[in-house]
Amino acid sequence: MATQKLYAGAKLRELRTRLGLTQKDFSARLGVSLPYLNQMENNNRPVSTTVVLAMATEFGLDVTELSSGDGERLVSDMREALSDPVFGGTMPPVADLRLAASNAPGLARAFLELHQSYRQTHERLASLDEALGREDARISPSPWEEVRDFFHYCDNYIDAVDRAAERFATRDTSAASIREVAVNTLSEVGVQVAFADMDTLRHFDPETGKLSLSSRAAPQTQTFQMLLQVALSRQNPLLEATLDLARFQSAAARDIAKIGLANYFAGAALMPYKLFLDRAQDDRHDLELLASRFGASIEQAAHRLSTLQRPGAKGIPFFFVRVDQAGTITKRHSATRLQFARFGGACPLWNVHRAFETPGRFLRQLAETPDGVRYISLARDISKPAGRFGAPVRRYAIALGCEVRHAAAMVYADGLDLSRESAFEPIGISCRICERKNCHQRAVPPLERKLVVDPHLRDVLPYRVE
Repeated sequence: MATQKLYAGAKLRELRTRLGLTQKDFSARLGVSLPYLNQMENNNRPVSTTVVLAMATEFGLDVTELSSGDGERLVSDMREALSDPVFGGTMPPVADLRLAASNAPGLARAFLELHQSYRQTHERLASLDEALGREDARISPSPWEEVRDFFHYCDNYIDAVDRAAERFATRDTSAASIREVAVNTLSEVGVQVAFADMDTLRHFDPETGKLSLSSRAAPQTQTFQMLLQVALSRQNPLLEATLDLARFQSAAARDIAKIGLANYFAGAALMPYKLFLDRAQDDRHDLELLASRFGASIEQAAHRLSTLQRPGAKGIPFFFVRVDQAGTITKRHSATRLQFARFGGACPLWNVHRAFETPGRFLRQLAETPDGVRYISLARDISKPAGRFGAPVRRYAIALGCEVRHAAAMVYADGLDLSRESAFEPIGISCRICERKNCHQRAVPPLERKLVVDPHLRDVLPYRVE
């Protein structure tokens, strides 16, 4: 099989700019000519093995950063945006999209922001939203979407916050558990923890310094909420500095992101990076074992696995997603080539939707996306009861998976026949950009295919895709 060429011009320019070097100085330290470096930075030539090794030895670069998923994420996002009927069915070749993502990632993101603003405006008009008539109305990204994209393009790994959480979790060796460390730390800053029979999970009164936690919540949830309060009380300067770098467009987005960073700190403190990575490898990524070892929930353990992308100490590239009963994606991240739809739900052929039918059980699936990449996917339902009769139960399903080449490192692959072609179920991302012709679950026609409508023939679909 031919080796895929590596085009990473944007990464080369970013590294050179970060080091404050001119092209002439940079090319000299890499041992290549100036014209050759210029061609690589403009993606006219692939990055050679010699250059990759030089960057690792000369600058200590983690070479896996060169093949990070940013480009594929941008390509996937642009394809989905361009599938919008507003573009009249015109889809540029994928090769052109890859060039835009690699050579002009800033322009590609600007296009996505523009399309997102268009969609929001269109939806407001369609629903007769009066907000556009107010004097303070303005077109801006949804705060939730802005924060989601921030974590998405950070590879769901925030290095400074992750390392701070790791240091915090390992600083007090005399404590019996991370829960005790959290209680002691909060006490040091004048925060007293109390438990009460209440519907909300957590309530902090800054006037009295009292942190009230629901006595109905699971122990791992209580611990997580304590650690979240530690982040807000002890790590505020770090969180604010990270938010300053992110440059969110609205105060609402910044506030949402701050809670997201505090949640990130809590998860990273509950499951410290190196210790969790080592345990995950020893336990072959058994979610139940990991959750038990670290006093976490299965969802927390699965989500943490998807964040193990520290340069120089990366874990398996996982995707992680959570969907509600309507199929809407409420959490998503992928360190793999698999990307999720930005708008709408996930592919109905994916096993995450079947998890609601088998509560309390793990479902395994071997799947293949239209680009020919094969994955092993694990799905399970997650119920979140309120702790009293009559209160609504929140039900979700989560999925965790990776490319099948990592299957040997997962206990969930045991017993599966990875060599059988028919074992891999065809799944997609979004119907509009899925090229499969004979999908019985297709909701809308694919954008890039010609349709044939025969009034004398009715098959699974009312049209035929050519």
